[in-house]
Amino acid sequence: MSYRWITNPQKQLEREQQERAVLLSRTILATRLQLPDLQIVDALAANRKVGKAYIYPAQIGWEISGYYRRDDNDRWHPYLMSLSAENELTLLKVQDMDARLAQLASEDPLLIVSN
Repeated sequence: MSYRWITNPQKQLEREQQERAVLLSRTILATRLQLPDLQIVDALAANRKVGKAYIYPAQIGWEISGYYRRDDNDRWHPYLMSLSAENELTLLKVQDMDARLAQLASEDPLLIVSN
């Protein structure tokens, strides 16, 4: 079974697409939240002690989940990001009580911040 997966070019292509989407999601997350020095747990940087992180194919694009924090003194905040087939942000949901992020969300229709 593993051999078939390794030699199947379609699976390799899908994995490369997933990796590109996750790497891009890191940049999108930091940019949208205006937090350039985030620590991130995602499908490429897993940490089961923090929580599970996924990338799923969506109807059109990808759904990516993970966690972020500002520094070691911050708690981990879950996020869910939806990307289009072109890897453009269509929605970003985060759980964070930071008032500044709530203000950003009021100005950005693609950002949803909840407590």
